[in-house]
Amino acid sequence: MTGPRSLRPRPRTEFGSRMSERTPAPRRSTLVRLLPFALLLVGLALFFAFGLQRYLGCDTLRDNRTWLLGWVESHRLTAIAVFMALYATVVALSIPSAAALTVTAGFLFGAVLATGMVAVAGTLGATILFLAARTAFRDLLRARAGPWLARLERGFAENGLSYLLVLRLVPIFPFFVVNLVPAFLGLGLRTYVVGTLLGIIPGTFVYTSLGAGLGSIFDSGGQCTLQHVLTPQLVLALVGLGLLAMLPIAYRRFTARRQPPS
Repeated sequence: MTGPRSLRPRPRTEFGSRMSERTPAPRRSTLVRLLPFALLLVGLALFFAFGLQRYLGCDTLRDNRTWLLGWVESHRLTAIAVFMALYATVVALSIPSAAALTVTAGFLFGAVLATGMVAVAGTLGATILFLAARTAFRDLLRARAGPWLARLERGFAENGLSYLLVLRLVPIFPFFVVNLVPAFLGLGLRTYVVGTLLGIIPGTFVYTSLGAGLGSIFDSGGQCTLQHVLTPQLVLALVGLGLLAMLPIAYRRFTARRQPPS
């Protein structure tokens, strides 16, 4: 008989050694989160590197008017799909040509149809940017910002739709800024989509209506310009809509003050 074997540690194999030394890779996780936003930045850089912004303007519409209108008439559904995909891409990449494209939509498809197309495509592009920014930067910003960000997040959580409608309706803030800010303040995806879709319709209709009248401007030899679109009267009307969107917030705060403390 042999005595009990001494319990000696088994030699570690190369595979076991590698597995035991494997640790979480936070750097890789960060790179994965940043990847969608980085791709959008690359797309934006390529857009300007190839000078594609030259083709988004009234001169292009005037010079190619007959061909564009004929192609849209002959390939209606394809033209709608291509234009909406282009518009969503422009918004997602934050290319500063959305206003010119909105006028183009009115010129090619008429004010009513173009408003619906732009509202849907613009919401899609804004949502892509929203998700990319939230994935890439929200946790980093929360870790560095401190308690003030938590207070803003609570405000957006309670009145997110009203705040977003105000930001969308009042033509003061750049479109891409309004696309990004809610991503950092914890706004829910459903609220963001609904607020964006409803909030951009009034301003969109203004620009598509201008586009629908471009034909007569071209026929008379007039100049196509966006400088006179946002007249003081129109700005006041949009501000009024923004104030209406604030009414639910004001009502909730008023009723909260009147309630006796528990």
